[in-house]
Amino acid sequence: MATNKYALFFILAFSTLSCSSDEGSPAIEPDTPTPYALTIPKHLPQNYTLPADNPLTEEGVELGRHLFYEEKLSGNNTMSCGSCHQQEKAFTDGRALSLGIDGLPSRRSAMSLANMLWFSQLNWDGSALSLEEQARGPIENTVELHENLGSAVAELQAASPYPRMFQKAFGDSIITETNVLKALAQFERTLISADSRYDRYMNNQEQLTKDELEGMKLFLTHPDPSTNTRGGNCGDCHGGTLFSLRTFHNNGLDDTFSDNGLGDVTGLERDKGKFKAPTMRNIALTAPYMHDGRFATLEEVLDHYNDHIKYNSPTLDPLIIEASNEPNGKTLLLTAEEKRKIIAFLHTLTDPTFTTDKRFSDPNK
Repeated sequence: MATNKYALFFILAFSTLSCSSDEGSPAIEPDTPTPYALTIPKHLPQNYTLPADNPLTEEGVELGRHLFYEEKLSGNNTMSCGSCHQQEKAFTDGRALSLGIDGLPSRRSAMSLANMLWFSQLNWDGSALSLEEQARGPIENTVELHENLGSAVAELQAASPYPRMFQKAFGDSIITETNVLKALAQFERTLISADSRYDRYMNNQEQLTKDELEGMKLFLTHPDPSTNTRGGNCGDCHGGTLFSLRTFHNNGLDDTFSDNGLGDVTGLERDKGKFKAPTMRNIALTAPYMHDGRFATLEEVLDHYNDHIKYNSPTLDPLIIEASNEPNGKTLLLTAEEKRKIIAFLHTLTDPTFTTDKRFSDPNK
């Protein structure tokens, strides 16, 4: 009995010491992500929507940056999002049709990622309704990165430094598909382009030339021969300071469609042949042009709108049908000088800060 008493005494004493030791240990604080201070230039839209379940944080954006340039998101670990969205080309790739990991051309041209914060219908055909949703598409597309996202997650889980980065960004070192997509979307929402010569002009920091100013007026004006108002008819689709109204149009490229664009998403006859009007920001860096990259230069683009619209194209945009600078004109009928001035203005939309900003660059270089 005495032996049992001593044994019980030591057990209780040890337990007391153990409890005292635990109570004195500092608690491990969970990682608390730091809110990302997103600065919106005053001349850009001040209204934008962030998903309630994916606020911008310093840690989430930095993780997204690493993932954007991470080749483990491709099936053979040779390509990343940044392969087709290169910063020096305003996050395009200079190809008519992007090439995937097997060297096969994709269906369409890579779009610029500038100012996607304000866009809710993504891709040329509007098939994704959020950046989180859009990010999955190229990863799992068999012609593009050709990777199962679940397999990529397993690779990331086994690779330093990702578990710790996910812990800091989302409070959990267990990597999930959802958090991969959230991080990519956070990074892409920070890709704001707003420091071109045009922007500095808008902020009274720089002057544009006479030709550039006349080109801007032509760009933004819908022609009206009845009032002798000459215009390039560009602003009807590419208006506002985003230089895209974020709408979809058939711009008269084809009489018949090999790619139905928005029509394949909605299933509506009236949407066949319609594609998103992309931003004109950094347009001088993003050749070739159109959803299929058919035009190599801005001059070819202006020639299309001036002389080569397919007026028999079903669903052709009404604002194109009736746009002419001459009474009863059947085409836009800009002069060569007017086209030159519009192109001069388009070059003022190039933002060298955007294409060199270290915050957007490959962290491994």
